[in-house]
Amino acid sequence: MSPAVLPRTGRRRAAVGTTACLVVAGLLLWWLLPADSAEPSGRVTFSTGVDAGVYEKYGKLLQRAASRDLPDLDIDLETSDGSQENVARVAQGRADFTIAAADAVEQYQLEGYPGGDRLRGCARLYDDYIQLVVPQGSDIKEAADLRGKRVAVGQDRSGVRLVADRVLKAAGLDLDKDLEAVASGIDEAPEHLSKGDVDAFFWSGGLPTSSVRELSERDDVRLVPLGSLVTELHKQGGASRYYRAAVMPADAYPRAQNSAVPTLAVANLLVTTVGQDSAVTQGLTRTVIDNRDHIGSKVHAAQLVDLRTAIYTDPLALHTGARDYYRSVKP
Repeated sequence: MSPAVLPRTGRRRAAVGTTACLVVAGLLLWWLLPADSAEPSGRVTFSTGVDAGVYEKYGKLLQRAASRDLPDLDIDLETSDGSQENVARVAQGRADFTIAAADAVEQYQLEGYPGGDRLRGCARLYDDYIQLVVPQGSDIKEAADLRGKRVAVGQDRSGVRLVADRVLKAAGLDLDKDLEAVASGIDEAPEHLSKGDVDAFFWSGGLPTSSVRELSERDDVRLVPLGSLVTELHKQGGASRYYRAAVMPADAYPRAQNSAVPTLAVANLLVTTVGQDSAVTQGLTRTVIDNRDHIGSKVHAAQLVDLRTAIYTDPLALHTGARDYYRSVKP
């Protein structure tokens, strides 16, 4: 018996049907296949902060966590003066990732410095609390009382210096004219206060900061309220909009305060650039979130990293790698 021969129209329909089936099968196979599982690899530089500061400790703990989660990725840590130097390093290609306060990020962009438009956010981490520390018996009751005093205001390229300058302006003081400013950070300022070399020091960091806690346990010190300055700060415009009123709870430094202290806070961001490898960025963002509790056991502020708020990296757009991570874990 001769084989049946389909009419030309039937052959065309059969071919179309076969093609459609292949397309559907291909799409189904693509859907069922696991996503690209290539692990991040290579070497990146992470700019941290001053010795004994929260950024430096956070960087070490993140490096340790990443060595377990991302075994093919090597992270080199570099200390810095703080947020302002960190932002400049990443923007100018001298570091790949960093932590920086939102005000320092925006200030860098507003000033039009190189690479500012290339900066991208990976996560909103935790808030820095602005801390003004003085001896218990000091006559400094508010920021305006710093007139004529010797005050440690952080290193020149630190976020602390940026904050101190703005807080002093809000209090009606000029950092360069109305007091003796000492370029000293959290690695030196507590010792200077103990020895009487300064009358007060500014610090901007997560709660509690170990150096401030240790100082309060050996010396009689207290924290000066700053919360009333938030309105005057916002009047300065620009990056000052990132400061908000906050409260340091009584148990932050129990030896230095009998009750909660009103102050100011600003968010910290995990920062990279638009050109950073997406797989590396996604992997490091995942490590930050997955190790919140582990890192937070040593850096208490890190316990506040929250998946629901981590995506709010204003003033920076999310890096595509970080965005892909958040989409992958979205309920």
